[in-house]
Amino acid sequence: MQNRDAVFLEDFCPKLRVRRWRQSLHTFTGESCIYCGKPSESIDHVLPRSRGGLSITENCVPACLSCNGHKSDAEAFDWYRRQRFYDPRRAMAIRAWMDGDLRLAIRLLEWAQPQIDKNQARSKDYSTDWDFQAA
Repeated sequence: MQNRDAVFLEDFCPKLRVRRWRQSLHTFTGESCIYCGKPSESIDHVLPRSRGGLSITENCVPACLSCNGHKSDAEAFDWYRRQRFYDPRRAMAIRAWMDGDLRLAIRLLEWAQPQIDKNQARSKDYSTDWDFQAA
């Protein structure tokens, strides 16, 4: 059977593909909010959908409900600079994420959270084949 002849479960259930994509975003950051570092519970659009932002990997970041709700449809960097928990390393990670360099973003997030065991973070299965697709 050739690869193009294969039938995948995602072909029959598109919602499963979206669910796996959302879970992979949380996995990249160790299930922590990209803004404040608390456990992530939602996906935030850096450029809000109301301002033309797309639901693609470069524009969607894991966020806690507090940050996601407080940011609302504000521009991410202006909003983030005004927060008490602002960290320039996280701001650089958000910029790297938006530029599509997820490896650099993950490194910067590890640097911003030194309490995470480096060996534990590197032992996670981060695939080098990143699928950039619309949700």
